[in-house]
Amino acid sequence: MSSPRLRLLEESITRLGFYPELTTDAVIDGLIGQEPQSHLVHLETHFEHGTVHRHITVLALTQRYLLVVHLDDHEHHQPDETATHLSVESFSLEHLKSVSVNYVYIDSSDYQRGTLPSEVSLNIAWTGSQRLDLQPADCPDPQCHANHGYTGLAMCEDISLRISSTADGADAVKQAHNFVQALRKAQLEAGR
Repeated sequence: MSSPRLRLLEESITRLGFYPELTTDAVIDGLIGQEPQSHLVHLETHFEHGTVHRHITVLALTQRYLLVVHLDDHEHHQPDETATHLSVESFSLEHLKSVSVNYVYIDSSDYQRGTLPSEVSLNIAWTGSQRLDLQPADCPDPQCHANHGYTGLAMCEDISLRISSTADGADAVKQAHNFVQALRKAQLEAGR
């Protein structure tokens, strides 16, 4: 990687330490020589039946498209083997359907202009797939035993990331905030 922006992207990947060479090669292949204008690298770890699983997502914004690289590891056929699943997707910015961002501010009564949030949740949709979050509908009458059906949300999203200062650090939240601003600006320019 030769340009300063590419080196920053590689450093962000390497810092997280999750298959950095494989991740970097996938990003370079996906960029096909394009210069990243902004990037966001997010590592998520979860536990399942005593096994640690990690997922890394790299978003790289170029002047023409958004690159999404995702790696996760799973147990393979043998107990001591893991298989890494890698997906690389890029799409033109004019096909971007929506960018939805939720911010969390702790103790907002002390908020001062320019303060960064403590958490950023980013949802990006480009194919029209939907996620449904349903739950039983509540009734305010404690004596009521009727079935009130379900209530919930239907959200278009192809990728959803949550970055918090508690789990990921304040620098990660700042990087996410900066990436969101760059993505929104690119989305506006592509819509002209």
